[in-house]
Amino acid sequence: MTLSSTDARERLLARLVDAFGGDLPEPEVSLREIAARAETSHALLRYHFGSLPGVLAAMLKAQRTRDNEVLFKTARHSTFDEFVVAIWRTYTSPAQLSRVRGFFHVAGLAAYRPEDFRELVESLDDLTEMLASLAEREGRDAKEARTMATVAVAAIRGLLLQEVLTQAVPSEDAVALILRMCKAGP
Repeated sequence: MTLSSTDARERLLARLVDAFGGDLPEPEVSLREIAARAETSHALLRYHFGSLPGVLAAMLKAQRTRDNEVLFKTARHSTFDEFVVAIWRTYTSPAQLSRVRGFFHVAGLAAYRPEDFRELVESLDDLTEMLASLAEREGRDAKEARTMATVAVAAIRGLLLQEVLTQAVPSEDAVALILRMCKAGP
């Protein structure tokens, strides 16, 4: 893509994100319906994103980037535990349910064709890296910090998947359990 094509893609992506707010389009929605809502053409969506999954992946990555910018500001002055709680509260907010569903939909597609979702797949460790950094700042060695962060993110995502599938909202006690699991020694 040329610089102008990259700029056009980014402008189109911003338009899509704005048109849908904090949500992702439902997977059954067509490119034409998405284009109509964003007041653009489906041909432009296909040109810049390739397909409906490409649109969903790009939108999800953009939304996650915005979320992470806010979370990373919180992380600057947080402990590992406080940041886990901040992540938990961000993604268990009722306003986030649609995006969490969209995350698992797109992640499921990426599981079958990771090469088609490279940007999204590469961005999945953002929170893990920040948590590992906080754990190191608190005196953990790099390996232990990475393990703690990986366990925390995996547990959060697992509980979010359970919430999406069963509509059971995990309690705040789950955060305490996640923190205990992260810090349990071998």
